[in-house]
Amino acid sequence: MNNTQALQAISTELGLVVKDHSSGKQALAEKVNDLINNDFQKLVSILYRMDVSENKLKQLLKENPGTDAGMIITDLMIERQEEKIRSRQGYKPNENISDDEKW
Repeated sequence: MNNTQALQAISTELGLVVKDHSSGKQALAEKVNDLINNDFQKLVSILYRMDVSENKLKQLLKENPGTDAGMIITDLMIERQEEKIRSRQGYKPNENISDDEKW
């Protein structure tokens, strides 16, 4: 799945402007690392609002001790946002319903 929409939504949440996927993901990871170091409570709040799995995050951080935590968290944020996008697309109204049958 193209995760451009997910990156845009996350960058908006973090107050960043993302121009393309590769630099955007890196910029998000850098912002997440900045929040880890300087405003951890804000990061926790963002992750909670985005409904990122705390258990999954803890597990991935534990399993990947040498990996950049900002990148792990960014990947989880993107994954969660993509799930939301897919879910919304699955619940789009059926355009083939006549006006008489619409509520």
